[in-house]
Amino acid sequence: MGKEAREARERMKAQREAERERERKKRIATIATTVVVAAGAIGAGWWFAAQSSEPEQATTALAPVTRAADGTIVMAKPGVEKPVVDVYEDFQCPACKSLEETSAATLKNLAAEGRAKVVFHTVTIFGKETGVLHANSVRAAAAARCVPAGPAWVTFHDKLFEEQPAEGSEGFAIDDLIAWGEDAGVTDPDFAACVRSQQHAAAYLADSDKELAAAKLEHTPTVKLNGTELVNEPFNPSALRQAVLDAAK
Repeated sequence: MGKEAREARERMKAQREAERERERKKRIATIATTVVVAAGAIGAGWWFAAQSSEPEQATTALAPVTRAADGTIVMAKPGVEKPVVDVYEDFQCPACKSLEETSAATLKNLAAEGRAKVVFHTVTIFGKETGVLHANSVRAAAAARCVPAGPAWVTFHDKLFEEQPAEGSEGFAIDDLIAWGEDAGVTDPDFAACVRSQQHAAAYLADSDKELAAAKLEHTPTVKLNGTELVNEPFNPSALRQAVLDAAK
């Protein structure tokens, strides 16, 4: 093969390699652009979800808080009878704690604005066979019944979720429950004795069993709007608010 032929082959080889390199860089650039666009779209989606699920700031004023004969706590302005938001929760339930952290302010605000009647149903979803979980749940709920309905009850309720024991560990010690109640503003001289004796435990458990059966509860938390369970809305404050507003139309 002559010199010119060899040089021609070398040039052709170099051109092919250069073309392959250009194609490789082009593919990399295309993939990178696609990833950036996709990441941007995903990021925007996550940002929107985060914004829509951002907890509200609770107003300083609460709607009146009363206790019904069955032990449920009603938070509503006078004359507000609907929409009704029923919240079924267990003080030992981790998902209930998450709901408290995410949407408690929304529920308080809706009640304070006169847009909803919020009813808190405390239940014990853990059976006796779960041992410490059952005991923690009952001890906390019985203590909550020693707290008079009103702002002190709301503060005590929130504190119980804040101090929720880890699953499987014993918690809600009697002395702590008493201290938290006093810090919440309970001044009843019989409060400490009520908590120590677990005075309301038996009545509470009976009411809890009735609630679980009547509402056909399979899990906590369960949030119902005018009797219909909300599935996705409870953990998304903006969606929860909108559902309540829509129900009022």
